[in-house]
Amino acid sequence: MNAVTELQTRALEQVAAADDLQQLDELRVRYLGKKGEVTAQLKSLGSMDPEQRKSYGQQVNAVRDALNQAINQRRKALEAAALEQKLLSERVDVTLPGRGEHRGGLHPVTMAMERAVGIFTRLGFEVATGPEVEDDHYNFESLNFPPHHPARAMHDTFYFGDGRLLRTHTSPVQIRVMEKSDPPYRIIAPGKVFRSDSDQTHTPMFHQVEGLLVGRNVSMADLKGVLHTFVNAFFERSLEVRFRPSYFPFTEPSAEVDIGWEKGDGSEPGWLEILGCGMVHPNVLHACGVDPEEFTGYAFGMGVERLAMLRYGVTDLRQFFENDLEFLRQFH
Repeated sequence: MNAVTELQTRALEQVAAADDLQQLDELRVRYLGKKGEVTAQLKSLGSMDPEQRKSYGQQVNAVRDALNQAINQRRKALEAAALEQKLLSERVDVTLPGRGEHRGGLHPVTMAMERAVGIFTRLGFEVATGPEVEDDHYNFESLNFPPHHPARAMHDTFYFGDGRLLRTHTSPVQIRVMEKSDPPYRIIAPGKVFRSDSDQTHTPMFHQVEGLLVGRNVSMADLKGVLHTFVNAFFERSLEVRFRPSYFPFTEPSAEVDIGWEKGDGSEPGWLEILGCGMVHPNVLHACGVDPEEFTGYAFGMGVERLAMLRYGVTDLRQFFENDLEFLRQFH
């Protein structure tokens, strides 16, 4: 009996002194586990006579119950203390000044796109949009690209298995507008286009702004005036502009537009190509149900990334799409 009393006293003292839950669980196993000291006392009852077994068993069961109760109480106390410590460590002083947030900004390509669109809308153009997944009719045939025409080689096109394709320019938007309404038209078509090309000055996906104006007595002089006005407004300075004869299946005559530009490398100022344009080909007007004898028009198209590179002094087109925060923060 004295041994059981001593066991109880020792066990309760150790439980009360336990500093953490792991130590407490080790004490539980030591005294109440399958091979624990209290469990061993209970197993020894089988070797005692009936009368001794009864009184001794009652005392051992009392020790077990007392020890269970003490362990549970100590566990609750330790858990409460751990929770209090966690709450104290995670406490937030709401009176402290805020950390502040890094202010985001528009992507430089978005800035250039919005700038170009804003200039043309102030010149009276309306914004038109269309699907990025097109068919051959809108992307090529209606734009005077007959089947197997060599001009189709100008575009490295992404085709789908069903014959559809990712549009290579936003010109299909112009066709859709002319098919659905009567002239006059004065629209711009900004958006993404796709070509299988990737290097320092080309990406598989890029942005264009194309324009179309169709009406009576529209001439190349009107086209030159609009584009010269746009160039000066976009770059915020007076620039020389020249038109070089070129070829596009959907315009005739066609021209490339160059601007006088200082290259910034110490060399002599030169000419930089920035867009293509021309008078809308009569075949394109006729295919859309517009009488080319009564109406004439001009069209133009420019790469937004090209404009952004010139305006912001970017030398590698791929920087626009690498998500380098140090690069992008320059444009906040």
